[in-house]
Amino acid sequence: MFEMILNSVVRFAADTSAYNEFFTQGMAYLGAGIAMIAGLGPGIGQGIAAGKAAEAVGRQPEAQGKILVTTIVTQAVAETTGLYALLIAIILISS
Repeated sequence: MFEMILNSVVRFAADTSAYNEFFTQGMAYLGAGIAMIAGLGPGIGQGIAAGKAAEAVGRQPEAQGKILVTTIVTQAVAETTGLYALLIAIILISS
């Protein structure tokens, strides 16, 4: 099944140069969409981290400053994954 699909894609890509342009652009859009799926991971991770930070402040209010700083740093590190995915998607669409 997979071999048949792959053969038809390769045959379509090798058909004519006019179709190759559309095929390449379509694959770039598909790749950009797949790259943006990477935004789900940081979103879920940041939500869990924020929830745990709120629980920690609720249990130990005097440590709020340390918890806040640690949470902000970890949120920034987690967000870079989503930003890299966005950058790759923009590069794929603009090329």
